[in-house]
Amino acid sequence: MPRSMRKRRLVGIGCGIALFSTLRLSAQSTDQTIAELNSMIDDAIFFTNRYITPATDAIAYQAAAGWMTTPKKANRWDFTLGANFNTFFVPQSQRYFLLQNSDLSFFTIDGASEAQTPSALGGDSVVNLTGSLNGEPVTLESPEGVNRETILYPYLQGSLGLGYGTELVARFAPRIVLKHVDFQIYGVGIKHNLSQYFPKLEAKKWHLAALALYSKEDVTVEFLDVITSFGNLGLNGLHSDVNSWQLQLGGSKEWGKWELSASVIGNTSHFKYDVQGERGQIEDILPLHDILNKELESIYKTQFNLFGEVAGRYDLGPVFLQGFVGFGKYVNTNLSLQYQF
Repeated sequence: MPRSMRKRRLVGIGCGIALFSTLRLSAQSTDQTIAELNSMIDDAIFFTNRYITPATDAIAYQAAAGWMTTPKKANRWDFTLGANFNTFFVPQSQRYFLLQNSDLSFFTIDGASEAQTPSALGGDSVVNLTGSLNGEPVTLESPEGVNRETILYPYLQGSLGLGYGTELVARFAPRIVLKHVDFQIYGVGIKHNLSQYFPKLEAKKWHLAALALYSKEDVTVEFLDVITSFGNLGLNGLHSDVNSWQLQLGGSKEWGKWELSASVIGNTSHFKYDVQGERGQIEDILPLHDILNKELESIYKTQFNLFGEVAGRYDLGPVFLQGFVGFGKYVNTNLSLQYQF
C-alpha cells in the first residue's frame, strides 16, 4: 500500500480511536487498537478482491456479447428491435476460492487453517471467521454466492440506420435480481459497414463491419456481516461500477435465408468498488465506510479481454431468429428474436 494512503488511513483511525478510548474504560492502548483496525481493514480489502472479482469479470464478459446482429449494410432509417436472452455458464473454478489463515492478519478461520469459500458466483455455504478488537470478539460470516450454474440475462437491443452504412446500436436490460446479487447493463455503439467499399464481396453476399461501443455494468452484492461489541459494522452491501469500451470486427456470409457470421472482440473494462448499506454503530466513533471506500481504490483495475463469437441468423420475413456463442475465458450463449420495421 502507498505510504500516503497508509498515512491518511492512520490519521482517520487515530482521530476515531482518541474518542473511542475516552468512551470505553476497558480500552487497550491506542497504538494496539489502531494496529488491529488496520489489520481488519486489510483483511476486508483482501476478501473483497477475491470475492467480487469473478462476478464483475463475468458481468463484463456477458455484457460484451451479441452486439453485432449482422455486418450487413443498413439503409437510412432501417430500424430493428430485438428481445434477447443471454445465458452465462458459471465455471466451477470461479465459484469458490481457497481462503487460508496465512492470507489474513486480523481474522482466523473457525476450526480450520483453510476453507473453500464462495465467491459472488459461488454456492450458499458460509465460512465463519473470528478476531479480537480492543479485547472484544469480532465475528464475520462470509457472504454467499448466487448458487447458480447458469445466469440468465434478458435485454432489449435496437439498431437504427443513419445512412452511409452506419448504424446506431443501443441496449438496455432491466435490473436483474438474483440470490445475494443484482445487476443491470446498458450501452450504446456505432456500427459501420466495410464491405460496401468492396462491391465484389457484396455481390457474393459477403459482409464486413466494425463496431465500437460503450457499456456500463452496475453490480451490487450482499456483503460482510461483521459483528462487534458495539454492533454490526454496516458492510452489508458492495457496489461495483464497471465501464467497458469495445471494438468488434465481424464478417458474415449469406446462403438463402441463412446468414452465418464470426467476430473478434476486444474489450477493455474499468472496475471500481464502494461499500454501501446502512451504516453501523461504529460510525458514531470511526468513519469506517469512508475509510474502506478510500482503501478500495487499491483494488480498482483495468482489464482487457479478447474473445471470439460465432452466430447463425435465419430470415423469417420481417422477423429474424438468431443464436450466438461467445468463447474465450468463459462460454456465453445468446438467443435473439428480432423484428425489422
